[in-house]
Amino acid sequence: MKLKAKFLTMLLLLFFDLLNAQFVKKHGQLNVRGTQLVDQNHVPVVLRGMSFGWHSMWPRFYNEKSVNWLKEDFNCNVVRAAMGIELGEKGYIKNPEFSKDKIESVIKGAIKSNIYVIIDWHSHNINLNEAKAFFAEMSQKYNKYPNIIYEIFNEPDHESWPEIKDYAEEVIKVIRENDPKNIILIGSPRWDQDVDLPAADPILGYDNLMYTMHFYAATHGKELRDRTDEAIKNGLPIFISESAGMEATGDGPLDMKAWQDYIDWMEERKLSWITWSVSDKDETCSILQKSADSQGNWKYKDLKESGIKVREFLKKYNSEK
Repeated sequence: MKLKAKFLTMLLLLFFDLLNAQFVKKHGQLNVRGTQLVDQNHVPVVLRGMSFGWHSMWPRFYNEKSVNWLKEDFNCNVVRAAMGIELGEKGYIKNPEFSKDKIESVIKGAIKSNIYVIIDWHSHNINLNEAKAFFAEMSQKYNKYPNIIYEIFNEPDHESWPEIKDYAEEVIKVIRENDPKNIILIGSPRWDQDVDLPAADPILGYDNLMYTMHFYAATHGKELRDRTDEAIKNGLPIFISESAGMEATGDGPLDMKAWQDYIDWMEERKLSWITWSVSDKDETCSILQKSADSQGNWKYKDLKESGIKVREFLKKYNSEK
């Protein structure tokens, strides 16, 4: 009997390993139904994963092996490639070819690892012409892959919703000329806090749009959750494309109770969530120590407290990769 039980356990583990290896193959083309993200079978799906830090600051982690490690060891079913636009000599504005090479390394890694990937235009400002050119190229190159999610404006800061909406409509039009299906994420005013504004005046005429809300649990409390609940109630599909457990500066101590409150809230509503960030800066939100290998294979000693905790969250809540 013991041998039989052991054999059955091995079969179950093999079965789950097979499922884990084929997340996109299983869920396929994502769609938005009402306010819910659903898979190709119209079943609600929740994406949970990690965002890389600004590519212009931590390019060493932008490679296929680190993506695969995040899938295999952290249980990520999505990663976010945060392409810095203005920041640094290696930002997109000053060095577009280097920037695209780094972002595409993560895209290709996600496709190979059979997980989803967010192409994140990581800026706080409107750069309309540059964004249109970039997303035209990416959507033409990767439109056949259901893995792709486009995030067209990371965190608008002082732009009004009419300004963001006008920008988004132009970029969406460019993407939809090449890619009619894959999900597009749209930022909200004031660092993705004022989701009530697009809820009152959403973009019309396109399918599979979602709007981003960002939180840092030690700074943003129940008021933001309530505002987001009201936006969802009013029909706005929400995707948490950046979040973490410390202060909004990215530093300071983790507030574990506040972070767990947010995790519980997201899980109850089947909201997808991404944690910031795969980087090794001397700050709380950077999950890695300087000792961390550029291509994954991170040991316990290579993870900071936030890295240890988010890994625990992802392994707990992602039952499949």
